[in-house]
Amino acid sequence: MRIRLHGTPAETAAALAAIAQMLRIRTISRPYPDRRFPMFQRIYLDATPREDTRR
Repeated sequence: MRIRLHGTPAETAAALAAIAQMLRIRTISRPYPDRRFPMFQRIYLDATPREDTRR
């Protein structure tokens, strides 16, 4: 699945760490600056469910 994180660098780093607990992160894009608010960034992830979390 493709996931977009949007927030401050600290927020996206915290979200990435939390998501990595539940999903296997396959790729992470570079941070892209937000067009309207320069304090925010966008990061795109490709992820799949971890084997141990599937039911």
